[in-house]
Amino acid sequence: MNPLKQLEAYGQSPWLDYLKRSLIAKGELRTLIEHDGLKGVTSNPSIFEKAIGETDEYADALKQFQARADHSISEIYEHLAIADIRAGADVLRSVYDQTQGRDGYISLECSPYLANDTDATIAEASRLWAAVERPNLMVKVPATPAGIPAIRHLIGRGLNINITLLFSVSVYEQVVEAYIAGLEDLNRSGGDLSKIGSVASIFVSRIDVATDKQLDKLGDKKLADRLRGKAGIANAKIAYSRYKALFSGPRWRHLSGAGAQMQRLLWASASTKSPAYKDTMYVEALIGRDTVDTIPPATMDAFRDHGEAKPDAIELDVAGARTVCSELEEHGVSLKAVTDELLKEGVQQFADAFDKLFGTIAKRRRTLLEGERAGLEIAPGSPEMDAAVHAEMEIWREDGRIRRLWAGDKSLWAGIDEDKWVGWLDIVEQELANLDRLGGLAERMGQGGFTDVVLLGMGGSSLGPEVLGKTLGRQAGWPCFHMLDSTDPAQIRTIEQAIDLGKTLFIVSSKSGSTLEPNIFLDYFFDRVGAMRGKDKAGEHFVAVTDPGSSLERRAGRLGFGQTFHGVPSIGGRYSVLSKFGLVPAAATGLDVRRLLETTRTMQRSCGADVPPSENPGVQLGVAMGVAATRFGRDKVTIIASPGIADFGAWLEQLLAESTGKQGRGLVPLAGEPLTVPEGYGSDRFFVYLELAGQADPSQCQAVEALERTGHPVARIRVKDLWHIGQEFFRWEIATAVAGSIIGIDPFNQPDVEASKDKTRALTDAYEKSHRLPEDAPMFRENGVALYADPRNAAQLGRHNTLAGYLKSHFGRVQAGAKAGDYVALLAYIERNAAHTRALTEMRRRIRDKTRAATCLGFGPRFQHSTGQTYKGGPNSGVFLQVTCDDPADIDVPGHSYSFGVVKAAQASGDLAVLVERDRRALRVHLKHVDAGLEELSHAIDAALE
Repeated sequence: MNPLKQLEAYGQSPWLDYLKRSLIAKGELRTLIEHDGLKGVTSNPSIFEKAIGETDEYADALKQFQARADHSISEIYEHLAIADIRAGADVLRSVYDQTQGRDGYISLECSPYLANDTDATIAEASRLWAAVERPNLMVKVPATPAGIPAIRHLIGRGLNINITLLFSVSVYEQVVEAYIAGLEDLNRSGGDLSKIGSVASIFVSRIDVATDKQLDKLGDKKLADRLRGKAGIANAKIAYSRYKALFSGPRWRHLSGAGAQMQRLLWASASTKSPAYKDTMYVEALIGRDTVDTIPPATMDAFRDHGEAKPDAIELDVAGARTVCSELEEHGVSLKAVTDELLKEGVQQFADAFDKLFGTIAKRRRTLLEGERAGLEIAPGSPEMDAAVHAEMEIWREDGRIRRLWAGDKSLWAGIDEDKWVGWLDIVEQELANLDRLGGLAERMGQGGFTDVVLLGMGGSSLGPEVLGKTLGRQAGWPCFHMLDSTDPAQIRTIEQAIDLGKTLFIVSSKSGSTLEPNIFLDYFFDRVGAMRGKDKAGEHFVAVTDPGSSLERRAGRLGFGQTFHGVPSIGGRYSVLSKFGLVPAAATGLDVRRLLETTRTMQRSCGADVPPSENPGVQLGVAMGVAATRFGRDKVTIIASPGIADFGAWLEQLLAESTGKQGRGLVPLAGEPLTVPEGYGSDRFFVYLELAGQADPSQCQAVEALERTGHPVARIRVKDLWHIGQEFFRWEIATAVAGSIIGIDPFNQPDVEASKDKTRALTDAYEKSHRLPEDAPMFRENGVALYADPRNAAQLGRHNTLAGYLKSHFGRVQAGAKAGDYVALLAYIERNAAHTRALTEMRRRIRDKTRAATCLGFGPRFQHSTGQTYKGGPNSGVFLQVTCDDPADIDVPGHSYSFGVVKAAQASGDLAVLVERDRRALRVHLKHVDAGLEELSHAIDAALE
């Protein structure tokens, strides 16, 4: 009989502290049962990390599981782990039956991420119990303050529980109380107490590692040598003596009479960590009746080979054990402090192991999805930034911040009400589960004979659908998509001329329902359709997308809209593209919404709470941007995109700017800026290149490669195909929330956008009464161009005789580079068309080339609901040139005394007023005739930059 077999004779059950698939598949586990008297198996995150993460045994199983469908990291882990646990339980079932449920158990640990959450631990343990579906499973629950009440609850529900991470004798007493109370609960509910198995796992060698370190600091080598390696065994001996006392007396006898089994002590961490100790020291010292010893393979081999089994060793010299503990206390080594710290460390170590394991699984999943080359690659540009990014990533990992983000923990940001605005995190699953109504809309489109769909919206409700419409294009046999998000009369007229009013569906989109622009667009087009089809039938041409109970919903009811779709109140506008705000226009124009959402779900899983930062593409990108901006002055996020997905830039500008630009901080996104050589950029840039697979622009690729070579930070994102644009929506939403945390702001509010809205509302309300807007006198006129500035800006500009002179002074206020980091923004309240975009883009190119400052271009009023937040609330590094114009043919707004031209003028005035209030460097250029004025402005800019 080998020493391992002798343990059984002495009343102790040896369990194996190890598990991997080949151990079961090759029959090794069965051999250990038959030859060595093995009675059970334990697993933990560290064991699974070594088994799954450090071997290839699971590669084929993972690949086969993924081949069925894509799964989250947690789902993959549980699929692999539960298969092993079930197989191990089946092998051990003979032991379980032979010992009548005393032994033959296999343990599976609750997620260490939940160790401090009672309710979550209860839910997790219950779920794992049901998933494994084996009577000889023990679910492992940690002996944390949150875990102990969970133990009572779970025992009371009839689950077998292995209490882990138990170090202190006083905490052990609480665990026993939870076990006994749980049995009493189960007994009162009529449960079968004889079916409950439980162990309390006291960790041994870790105590010696910790106390030995403290002994070495005492400076008394003789004392240290005498007490070294004694605390762990002494603590276990005292625990065993308490065990015998606790499981006696009338309370226990009553439960025992009802069939209850004692909760055995289990010795965990039974391998020596110091080479100075005999490798079988703990196994030999802890032999005791009605105990379990979990032994790792190497220690098991050692004990089988040269171990000495002595009966009741655990009960020898208990008085000496108490003396050891007393001496430690006398010399300042507090066992309570040691065990309290070990509990914290134990939870963290298991969480670290889980992180490592999940990171490995995430990497293997990514490789299956993307190939060996990752879809996101970040070149930090310098060793210093690389080190800073890695340090921040480690903070995010250690602190579990991605899990906190998914939980809506508002302390991750400004601690205001951010927890109320994270509904976008699980919107993909929600929408997939509720596609029926969108199917009804598609049916309505066919029955109505519609040839055009016009989205009447602004900001978050319009930019996302615009990306989908332009990127995925018109679908064969479906209506053409148009978007109106401008109060410019020429823009409205262009839209109206492009559609057949009698065959057009209008989607009125407003989260709050009170946004000015969608409402006056509705006023105008409802009147136009009503004049053609009659007021009673006009509503058939309209649907609404708005939050429940909004004023727009009530108005849609009164006007007889065909349908009203509800948004999710916990999702802000700029995060709403994957909700009804983006999906209703998509469905109305025939886009395959299911395909879009299912493709997006892959990225949702890649960015999930269970994906560690090292493999989480949303966290990686957000950390890189946040660190670049806050520590290296690179806050100008320059967006370069393949032509096929170029429209994504406008949506991304809003997401980044409106989310992060506030409290004098934030990111300044730049889309559509012409490329130049690396030397043409200042040191305040962070570049993002979205490359559409198979459609990459060679000139863009060369430019990006040159940027990387010269030390600019570059994030490369490979977009597999056009349908993967939904993945980018989600990746960037996560990245923005992460960056917002690092920057230290609330990424879900937009205070300075509201300030511009208030100014506009005051002006339009005043106009309704007085029929006039305030008029300012120009400071200069030349060739149909007039200049306006407030007194402070006018004084800084000085007096000049030419338009070029004023512009030269204005651009002379620009300071480029990482320290100053100025940018120039052209804010144009004119029709947004191809010709105007080309002209203004050429101007921004020349400004950039001359000043080396980053440049932005926005068309009003749409940019007010987008980059306008950063312009007013972000860093005071912008130099603004507002461009307004006369409207040769205005359009009245039905039901109001003002026109669209008046509204646009009020918006421009309110926008400029807030810029001035925020102490921005701003100048307004007013063009009498748009096209001629742009040409005059272009010449003047050329002259100013000479």
